[in-house]
Order: sequence, then C-alpha cells, then structure tokens
Amino acid sequence: MGRSLSLPLVGLLIAAGALGACRDSGKESEYFAISGKLFEFNYRLAKATYVVTLNPLKPVGEGQVAVVSFENPAGGEPIVVQQKIWPKLPHVTLESPPLTCVVKDKPYAVSIKIQGPDGGVMQTIDTTITSSLDESILPDRPLVIGPVYELNKDLAGHPDGRLPNEPKPDCPAKA
Repeated sequence: MGRSLSLPLVGLLIAAGALGACRDSGKESEYFAISGKLFEFNYRLAKATYVVTLNPLKPVGEGQVAVVSFENPAGGEPIVVQQKIWPKLPHVTLESPPLTCVVKDKPYAVSIKIQGPDGGVMQTIDTTITSSLDESILPDRPLVIGPVYELNKDLAGHPDGRLPNEPKPDCPAKA
C-alpha cells in the first residue's frame, strides 16, 4: 500500500517541477516586469495621464533607456516618451504627457522598448491600459495654478470647474 501511494506522489512532484521550470523559462531574457499600470486623473490640475511602473528583474546598467509608445486617445500618431532608467532606483515610473479624449472601458495599447547604452533593444513589453473613468469627469480648466496651488481666477463663480461655452477637444467617435 505504501508503494502505491509513493508512485502518484513522485508523479505529482515531477509534474510540479516541470510546471515550475516552464513558468520560469521565459524570464531569463526579461529585464523588467510591469508592476502597475493605470490612467491617472488629477482633478485639481484637470489632466489625465497614462502611468506604467516597471520593476527590474535584473540589476540595471548605466545608460539604459525606456522608449514608450502610448496609443493617443485623441487619435493620430502614438505619443512617444523616452526616459532614462536610473540604476539605483527600486522601480521605473513611466508617464505620458496630459491626454484628451480618454474613454471609459476602452483598452489603449502601450508598447515599451528597453534600450541598452548602444541603442539596441534589450526587451519589448506590449500591454494595454483600460480606464475605469471617462475624461468627462475632469473640470474644463485646472482648479488650482502655480507652485502654491492658488485658486484659478478663470474659474471664479464656477467651483465645479465647468465653464459655459468652453471649447471641448475634438475627439473621435466612441466605438
């Protein structure tokens, strides 16, 4: 009876080992992994941006650069951001410039290329980011301005940040 239990147990251990080996097999060529991705809506500043956080899987060398291509929610060419990767930081935060036309529940493509000091591509990461909000939640103009967050005088009498007849961005039709 002891022998009949040990054979399935050995088989189970071999299967678990094989699964573990399969799971780790692609990681050797990866330098970074996505640890977070979202749309950040800053209501006080009336802006929305993409934010992607990468965690290094290997030590980061001098001269590495992240080149990120964010799908433009307003249509047209992707928004490309190039950022130096600092070797001693525990993670890399990649952020787009302010966006317009962000639509709730629509996946937007993001492609990240990690380049070495020679400009060669070390790793490519493709993902999507889906917003849980629509940009219509943002005020028409920033509620505060300047380094000490003074109230925006343009919004006097409009505490909700909505201005009558304020032009809206020309967004593609919602799909």
